[in-house]
Amino acid sequence: MKKNISQFNLNNTLSSQITDLELDCSVAGYDYELPPELIAQNPAFPRDSSQLLVVNSPITGIETPPLNHIFRDLPALLRSGDLLVMNNTKVIPARLYGYKSTGAQIEVLLLEERQHNCWLALVKPGKRFKRGAKIFFEVRQLGIRDWEESSLAPNSQSPLPSPQLTATVLETDAATGGRLLQFDVPEGKSLVQLLEVFGEVPLPPYITASEAADEQYQTVYAQQPGAIAAPTAGLHFTPELLQKLRDRQINQAFVTLHVGVGTFRPVEVEDVTTHQMHEEWIEVPATTVEQILATKAAGGRIIAVGTTVVRALEGAAQSGHLEPFCGKTNLFIYPGYQWRVVDGLITNFHLPRSSLLMLVSALIGRQRLLNIYNEAIASRYRFYSFGDAMLILPEAATALSQR
Repeated sequence: MKKNISQFNLNNTLSSQITDLELDCSVAGYDYELPPELIAQNPAFPRDSSQLLVVNSPITGIETPPLNHIFRDLPALLRSGDLLVMNNTKVIPARLYGYKSTGAQIEVLLLEERQHNCWLALVKPGKRFKRGAKIFFEVRQLGIRDWEESSLAPNSQSPLPSPQLTATVLETDAATGGRLLQFDVPEGKSLVQLLEVFGEVPLPPYITASEAADEQYQTVYAQQPGAIAAPTAGLHFTPELLQKLRDRQINQAFVTLHVGVGTFRPVEVEDVTTHQMHEEWIEVPATTVEQILATKAAGGRIIAVGTTVVRALEGAAQSGHLEPFCGKTNLFIYPGYQWRVVDGLITNFHLPRSSLLMLVSALIGRQRLLNIYNEAIASRYRFYSFGDAMLILPEAATALSQR
């Protein structure tokens, strides 16, 4: 009889494991309910006053709840000799408002520059925008005095041009549903320079009632223009906190990943393993690779600040070892991924069914992560880009034991 009971329990265990594995590969396994009022509309002030949920052991989220901290507690939660790797991308004013020759209003979201002043963009409404169509843009919320005083204005000896910008549709992009737009800009200028007066920093679509200034949607260490969305895990850092970390010998290194529109798009296939990840441009410089290798050699740990850093570092290590890299990556990380570089992670709370949720699940397990999210919801944590943060310490990242 005992043998039969044991066999029954074994069968149940195997059945449960099979179910878990199936859910790991099913987009439905990454769903959860979030009360709308927990979607943060404004950032915490000061930045490092946001809440920090800490996952500090292999049983956190299984047998024990996560710890509740404030983000400014971070120096005490890490170790001397650890290395924080951050994404120094800078959000560009990628949203423009224009009109057709008929006067109909148009909204444009720039995605990436394909050639000089030729950009892939989402156009709304865009169904009838075919090759050869023109879009006209005017200076955004600026009077003629602002235009004259901007760095883009001609010198006083030249006649003042009309503060207008035009773009022509070259073709439709099947992968994104967007349009390839050729912008007509003054000679010697680039569209990126013109965005200072024609564009605005785009907030994610779930932020609908924000009073945040543009600089609040940039990290304090943003340097390399090119992103259309902020690497939001980095929004919690202040210059003072960064200095406190350095004072405790917790070092800092940088990569660049220009965040694209795919960050906000849900995974739309049922079988996660068939999802085609969007490409994003990354740069992992030699100096950062050297810092990482030296940190690991000395027994320190690599803490990625955000999922964008994870993609950059792991993308640069796809040959089997980390090396300097500059180019695009379409690396898709989900449960079962073999980790090569990252030991721990600081991250915000992500959208259901998103590739970002799958990436974090690859580090600590899908059901465990959902348990932790339920704890965060019960504790009224704030979610998404302007929301609170979570720290997954290396000793809690059970997937790393597979390395």
